[in-house]
Amino acid sequence: MARLLSLVESGGPAAAEALALVFPYTGRAYTIGITGPPGSGKSTLTDRLVGRIRRAGDEVGVLAVDPTSPFTGGAILGDRIRMQDHSTDTGVFIRSMATRGHLGGLALATPHAVRVLDAAGKPWVIIETVGVGQVEVEVAAAADTTIVVVNPGWGDAVQANKAGLLEIADVFVVNKADRPGGDETVRDLRQMIEWSGERDWNPPIVETVATNGQGIDEVWDTIAAHRSHLETDGRLAARRAARLRDEIRSLVVERLGERAAALCAGPGFDELLGRVESRDVDPHAAAATLLNQ
Repeated sequence: MARLLSLVESGGPAAAEALALVFPYTGRAYTIGITGPPGSGKSTLTDRLVGRIRRAGDEVGVLAVDPTSPFTGGAILGDRIRMQDHSTDTGVFIRSMATRGHLGGLALATPHAVRVLDAAGKPWVIIETVGVGQVEVEVAAAADTTIVVVNPGWGDAVQANKAGLLEIADVFVVNKADRPGGDETVRDLRQMIEWSGERDWNPPIVETVATNGQGIDEVWDTIAAHRSHLETDGRLAARRAARLRDEIRSLVVERLGERAAALCAGPGFDELLGRVESRDVDPHAAAATLLNQ
């Protein structure tokens, strides 16, 4: 599985071939996205959730998306270091993945890696994203339930809306709730949710102290409640269909970008560029000429 993940992460024709073989065995795992500002305690919360899943008797895969090393291109934070309690548990598979410069916070290969874990029979997959100051909206596109982790003193509701928190959160976790300012943070979040108007699911707010496990059972119960909500009226299937639609569109854009790069190179392009520079042809006509080739 580790070798297959490395292959998928590297991309290219071999990865596409492997994913084609894997795809028929996917669609069963439930994915949980965990995101939030740096230092909010996402890794500790992930570690505790892994323990909770294992106590329930299920296996789990974790994809920890880290910043990319400027020297090796690999993941540099290494969330596996924070999850040593599970290092010898064969029911837990933890993989650190590098963002490889992708500003959305999720590695481009993360959705494919989720499929590998899914096909391997992991009923739960947790995606923990890089904290980059503003919450990575992209996590919502890759997860069934998205948890946004904040701390006391995180900022006001206006700043939260600016960061896109409300749009992606299915569950809010106020971690380190034993610190001063926890009550004010919960109040700000509730106010923000009220301002957003009526929704079919209002994100619950759970207070935790992940370092000692306080509130983890409540987080797990809230995830179960959200899953039940999605499964009752077909919302989960619709959410997954939307993910597939977006993925196909992204792949089409990527392939067309490769074709465009090929068209805009070589002697023919240089000749056409010269005609544009001499004002014999305008840029729009030149683009049409290339697209008609």
